[in-house]
This record gives sequence, C-alpha cells and structure tokens, in this order.
Amino acid sequence: MSLLVKAQREGMTIARVTPETAAWRYVGFCAYRLAREEVLYVHEDARESCIVVLSGAVTIEVDGTRYASLGARDSVFEDAAPYAFYLPPKVQATVRAERDAELGVASAPAQGRHPARLIEPSQMKRSVRGKGANTRYVCDILPQTEPAESLLVVEVRTPSGHSSSYPPHKHDANNIPLESALEETYYHRLNPSQGFAFQRVYTDSRDIDESLAVEDHDVVMVPRGYHPVVVPYGYDSYYLNVMAGPQRVWHLNNDPAHDWIAKRDAG
Repeated sequence: MSLLVKAQREGMTIARVTPETAAWRYVGFCAYRLAREEVLYVHEDARESCIVVLSGAVTIEVDGTRYASLGARDSVFEDAAPYAFYLPPKVQATVRAERDAELGVASAPAQGRHPARLIEPSQMKRSVRGKGANTRYVCDILPQTEPAESLLVVEVRTPSGHSSSYPPHKHDANNIPLESALEETYYHRLNPSQGFAFQRVYTDSRDIDESLAVEDHDVVMVPRGYHPVVVPYGYDSYYLNVMAGPQRVWHLNNDPAHDWIAKRDAG
C-alpha cells in the first residue's frame, strides 16, 4: 500500500484518511474545500475532532451556539495562525462557508472528557525551528499542553529550497520519555500550486522505504519511521500535521546517521 494519498481536484472532499484506509488505529484526517454558503457537518460517535480553518472564513454552530467569521487568512502561506475548533465525540458541528474556504478536520479516539471550544489564533504558540536551509516556521494548533484526549495538531511553513522535519526523526516506539508512538499525517500545500516537494518515509530496517513526490493538497501517511521533507527552489511548502497514539505526548528520536546536524545546530 502506498503511503501517498493523491488529492481530488474537484468536489468538496480533497483527501481523506481513516484508520481503516491507513490500516492503523488512531489518526483520521480529511481536507475539504467549501464554496460560499456550502455546509459541512462534522460528527463522530467515538472520536474527538479538531476543525482547522486553513483559509477563507466560516461560521460554526455547535449546540445552538454560533461562532461567526472564523477565518484569519486567505492562504495558508500568510504569516498568521488559523482559527480552529475542538469537538468532542457525539457532538455535531455545522460549518457554513461565509466565503470560499479550505478546512482540515483531524480526528482520533476519545471518550468525551473535554467540552467543545473555539481555539483562537492568539492562543497558539508560533516559533522558528532549525537554522540556515533547515529553517521553518511552526504553529502549534493543538499541542499536548492544551486539553484533548488523543489529538496533536501542528502546521509548518517551509521556505523555498529548505528541508523540514529534518534531521530525519521518528516517533514510533512506546518508550516514554525517550520516544512516543504516534501515527501521523502530512497534508501538503505548495506555493505556487504547480510545485512539488519530496518526502521520504523509512525505517532503520528499511522494511518501509518510500520516496514520495507530493503535489498540492496531497496527503502522506506516516505509520512509523523517519519522515523528512525537502522543498525544491522556487516553491514554498506548507503542511498540516495530525498525530495520535496510545499516549498524548510527543517525544522523538533523530536518525543516528544524521543526528550530527541537530547537535551542530544546537551548538
């Protein structure tokens, strides 16, 4: 089974990953495009969801409460954090586009321990990671410090000609605090949109070793292993990451062959 999920160029659903289609246990992800006044219903019986307003603007109604004009940017490549909405299981959100919008909807198993809530851009931590041609810009949408049962959600902008998720790292061993086991999806965007990037997913034993050419709106599934991204010159990269596993903590290990890069940059 390929780890690359190609985008649909027409229709509301751009790309979809479920535990069944991915042959794993935790992460679900779907990207949507909504035209003005188009409506999307988000509801899961046994999973929590995080709706990320990637671009455009929407109104979200939950349990009779309306959250209007949720939208901070016209493009994921703008230097701004998004709006997001946390939804527990058994609660439905009605999402109506106020203008053309793009949404990412992440999901993972949950029992309903946390109420629905709006996550505003001002609540999200933004940071710069890496040095030189390894520099990228990170926004923590739903990190482990904020309430949720399984989900971790983050977005990353990577400039033209840079590497990202680099040095290659993995989080597939349940060995906390040294490493946590987390499935992950990457939802890729490219600017200009005709661009492409490369992502490799590989394990120490090479029982998984795929080098993938990703285009605008494609999704890469990372069940385990290292998963770096390289962006060709002339195109900027964006990706939305969704992670979940048996414990909601993010601990990673770099590929020992390339860990010297992290040690050099840290020094």
